[in-house]
Amino acid sequence: MALSDQLRLVACGEAELADAQALSDAAGWNQTADDWQLFMQHGKTIGYRHPAGRLVATAAALPYGNAKGWVAMVLVAEAWRHQGLATQLLQIGIDHLRQRGAIPYLDATPAGAPTYRKAGFQAGFALSRWEGTTSPAGQALPAPMRAAEPDDLAWIIALDAAANSVTRDFLLQDFLARSTSQAWVMRDQSGFVIRRQGRRAAQIGPLVARDEDTATALLGAALDLSQGPVFLDLPDRWDGLAARLHGRGFAVQRPFVRMALGERPMQAANDQLFVLAGPEFG
Repeated sequence: MALSDQLRLVACGEAELADAQALSDAAGWNQTADDWQLFMQHGKTIGYRHPAGRLVATAAALPYGNAKGWVAMVLVAEAWRHQGLATQLLQIGIDHLRQRGAIPYLDATPAGAPTYRKAGFQAGFALSRWEGTTSPAGQALPAPMRAAEPDDLAWIIALDAAANSVTRDFLLQDFLARSTSQAWVMRDQSGFVIRRQGRRAAQIGPLVARDEDTATALLGAALDLSQGPVFLDLPDRWDGLAARLHGRGFAVQRPFVRMALGERPMQAANDQLFVLAGPEFG
């Protein structure tokens, strides 16, 4: 009997939360229990459980309506790798999205991209995770900006939908409701940025704006008001923002490529999409 035959496929919920968090922690990922709960509540999260009780592999599929969805959180405990578990769970996630009529998307590392290409995924635009450390600049927000308020939610959702070609209302509501999150907006509703706390670092994103000047101002404010390690995921087309990050001591941690199954993804990020929500959320 193969070792994998000992495992049981399970739908992950609250009972699996601690084990799922342990897997992402062991991989050095930045997700928190809030992130896992978002996948479990709004998508399909599956895993393989060992007879001893522990979860040894996971994957999640997060549909954004019936247009597109994200496959993410594909994790396998080190002792159980190279037995096809990730491939099996990936396929379950893909099937879940396709049953809803949603195009499966993911953001792949260079190591993972060849596997996804073999599964039929096509490559789109490149992006990079930037990492750095910040300290509060002690400056007030520039006059055109203010902290986000509950009444801003409707236009934030609309602006995000225009930049991502899909409505992500539950995602933005979840991010903004977290006690560790902060968000800033332009008073004229031309842009917003959200910062939420991850396990290893604060995560800045999404940042959606009318133009690059507005995005630069929002990103600068978010960095000035942050303290400690920061991650953000920037489409490679934004050379000006990359130069500013480099000037503040940030460096590229690793590259990604956006991929889709069943359609050719955009070869360049939308003109209003400046910082992503993260590879797990798109």
